[in-house]
Amino acid sequence: MLNSTLTGRRGLMLVLSSPSGAGKTTLARKLMEQCEDVKLSVSMTTRTPRPNEVDGKDYHFCSEEEFRGTINQRGFLEWAKVFDHYYGTPKANTLRDLEAGRDLLFDVDWQGADALHDQMPNDCVSVFILPPSMAALEARLAARAGSTPELIARRMRDARAEIKHWRRYDYCIINEDLDVAFDTLWQILCVERTRRLRQDDLEPHVRQLLDEL
Repeated sequence: MLNSTLTGRRGLMLVLSSPSGAGKTTLARKLMEQCEDVKLSVSMTTRTPRPNEVDGKDYHFCSEEEFRGTINQRGFLEWAKVFDHYYGTPKANTLRDLEAGRDLLFDVDWQGADALHDQMPNDCVSVFILPPSMAALEARLAARAGSTPELIARRMRDARAEIKHWRRYDYCIINEDLDVAFDTLWQILCVERTRRLRQDDLEPHVRQLLDEL
């Protein structure tokens, strides 16, 4: 298991995006399995819980009235309406975790990534996951249970639209080999954890060094 020392370090927001089938969800799960310091950001939503979903773990389920109230109070870092349901990232929960030194993982599209970066530019680290080829992406989509030619065609159209936004991201990973892609993602996380702005211990340490001169 991969661990890090949380004391003295501000957490970061690791934002992952990709077209469907590029491997974003698999990489996110693998990262959380192997690194206990990374937790998935839990969104608020107005949709009904599915049979196996747990409130507070999978989503914070709420009424539309409650959601709209949070919007009015500027309580979201980002929010969107998708298929008649609202989804949003609670600001207070995110700030609490970052200040406690916890790293948060966000699974969002490019619009969500833009919104998070606009709100928290010093805390966001954005990564776009690319397929090795469109043919490989189509084959992965075709291998999914319940896939139909119409569904595959729609997702391929969506993929082309999403890939056009790759330049908005800090990093891009071509996911041809899952292990290689995961190693790259882990290296990105390690480097970003050591950025000067996230090292809360540095200021007093440097002052102490200078006082010793």
